[in-house]
Amino acid sequence: MPVDVTGPINERYDEILTERALGLIETLHREYDGRRQELLARRAERVAEIAAGASLGFLAETKDVRDDPEWRVAPAAPGLVDRRVEITGPTDRKMTINALNSGAKVWLADQEDANTPTWENVVGGPLNLLDAITRRIDFSTDAKSYALKPDEELATIVVRPRGWHLPEKHILVDGSPVSGSLVDFALYFAACAELQLARGQGPYFYLPKMESHLEARLWNDVFVTAQDTIGIPRGTIRATVLIETYPAAFEMEEILYELRDHSAGLNAGRWDYMFSVIKTHRTRGKDFQLPDRNSVTMTVPFMRAYTELLVRTCHKRGAHAIGGMAAFIPSKDPAVNEQAFAKVEADKTREAGDGFDGSWVAHPGMVETCRTVFDSVLGDRPNQLDKLREDVHVTADQLLDVAATPGSVTEAGLRNNVSVAIQYLAAWLEGTGAVGIFNLMEDAATAEISRSQIWQWRRNGVVLDTGETVTTEFVERIADEEIHKLDQYLRYQSARALFLEVTLAEDYVDFLTLPAYNRFA
Repeated sequence: MPVDVTGPINERYDEILTERALGLIETLHREYDGRRQELLARRAERVAEIAAGASLGFLAETKDVRDDPEWRVAPAAPGLVDRRVEITGPTDRKMTINALNSGAKVWLADQEDANTPTWENVVGGPLNLLDAITRRIDFSTDAKSYALKPDEELATIVVRPRGWHLPEKHILVDGSPVSGSLVDFALYFAACAELQLARGQGPYFYLPKMESHLEARLWNDVFVTAQDTIGIPRGTIRATVLIETYPAAFEMEEILYELRDHSAGLNAGRWDYMFSVIKTHRTRGKDFQLPDRNSVTMTVPFMRAYTELLVRTCHKRGAHAIGGMAAFIPSKDPAVNEQAFAKVEADKTREAGDGFDGSWVAHPGMVETCRTVFDSVLGDRPNQLDKLREDVHVTADQLLDVAATPGSVTEAGLRNNVSVAIQYLAAWLEGTGAVGIFNLMEDAATAEISRSQIWQWRRNGVVLDTGETVTTEFVERIADEEIHKLDQYLRYQSARALFLEVTLAEDYVDFLTLPAYNRFA
């Protein structure tokens, strides 16, 4: 058989691993995997060019797209007109119910950064979504039972598949692993697209980690083939792109253009964007060195330029602009809550004032705060597409001005990076991709920026506020000290080893989830 499923077929897996789904995976793999591999190779070529002295910038060859005043993306699809609050989270059964019931307008059902791609999660996620759409889902503990509210009160489901770089080793075509992105897309699409249409919505997606408009073109071609194969109209799929890589910030309009018949807007990330700043300029010394990650807010010059350009670009083309994550988890400490809620309110107020049409939260307890802020700006309007931000004029130099970022590199910041990354990786290796750490909901992006910063600081020989130089030996010592502060510290040995492997490698590892994934059977 050309398609070989090597993972176990557990109860009800046949409802997701259908002949239609596997056939779609085979079709998409044969048609597009060659292009996917070429585009991944182009990423490495760009890094080499930058190492040799090149710089990111707006593309000369696509200037006509940016200068053409006429084109627009497709009108907003049902369920995506009002996106003032979006909640993110993995697709386990409890989170599925809580997210849909949360009062948010949209749920980013995450098969990517908030999900560990164990075989059980790869198949179980779309199975839970299928059960939610058909209202067969429930969840109970000894203390509580969970069930869905009426359909009209539920958030719109938008699925985030894995990025182009990640493989799925449990599904092979002609003996080769297929793209994790295509697997996540096809399993949900084959099972749920027509059901969503029958409910008056559609199959909607968030697309992560793209680095160019050519990668967006690949997704658009995948969408056309999938819609034709299943037999639904072209343009039924809608996709929001996360602008969370440094190169993509220079191609926002082109990305919207490539997906214009399927586009639902762009999203402004934070940790992944900072991670990409380091990754893209890994060899450029201190010109692109970042201070402690918690001091790099969305108001520092290069981040401010990126977010304002995103709103300007989206609204110019009739697309939604969605703001970044509020990762805070409400705690039992009133003082902690008061301070955190104030920060979240201030952040969302900035976004709403800048013209964003909505924003993300990671916990149901934060939905009301975000909604109240956007309600005060939007009123009865569903969005701010009429706020064109023609006052915004962002240059390439402003996007590249990382050196103007205030802040320092401290031992406390390094210790936080070490502790959070190791705690997160321990949970990830155990099958959990969204983890509450120090009152924040963390996902893979947190671990990526944490280890990337330390890799950069060690490579540049940074001296901390304490006078210590960031060396291999120093990082190893801090890792030992931090895990010994944790309960059951022996649990963290494998995570510590993985963290140090990627953080202290001489050659930068593009994604820590790749060596992490190799640790699964």
